[in-house]
Amino acid sequence: MGDNINKYLPLTESTAYILLALNEPLHGYGVMQKVKVISENTVNIGPGTLYGAFSSLEEQGMIVKAGETDRRKMYVVTEKGRQALGEHIRRLEILVKNRPTR
Repeated sequence: MGDNINKYLPLTESTAYILLALNEPLHGYGVMQKVKVISENTVNIGPGTLYGAFSSLEEQGMIVKAGETDRRKMYVVTEKGRQALGEHIRRLEILVKNRPTR
């Protein structure tokens, strides 16, 4: 894997959902709404958490600014972000495969 993606893992649940939501360009409020939907209301990200995550993820090169509309910054996941998310999901699949059956 390029750029040693493992140094960014494990992702927090919130970060994983943010990266997943940013498969298409979205602004902050859009990300909060999409995360609620795709997590089936199990994850609720507040503005403080979201904008802190945006800052870190942008600094790490996992998301980039994709434009601005009405002063709202739009972000989208990068290839590096996709790789980190993919590896995170692969690890979760191993965890699920080995879960107790009772």
